[in-house]
Amino acid sequence: MSSKFTKEMVDDYADKLLIGLTEEENASVLAEFEIIDETINTINKIQDIEKVEPMTHCLDDFEYELREDEPEESCALEDILKNCDVTNGREIEVPKVVGE
Repeated sequence: MSSKFTKEMVDDYADKLLIGLTEEENASVLAEFEIIDETINTINKIQDIEKVEPMTHCLDDFEYELREDEPEESCALEDILKNCDVTNGREIEVPKVVGE
């Protein structure tokens, strides 16, 4: 038994995430949730799906070797900051890309 998402639920989640949604965005999110819900319901109808072993890669012959996680020397912060156009102390200032 699945419960449907509602406009109020989406608004509540958006408020908790501090993103706030317009009516149009809320409707879009609800439509996306409906598609996701339908897809999950379809997957849940597959017989014996719980017996399928999860994949780590889509190719059966995929081989990998993990490297040792060993710390290495990094570049000096001063050298990195020399390559930046605008800095503020130890921080790099970048152009604003969201909003006006």
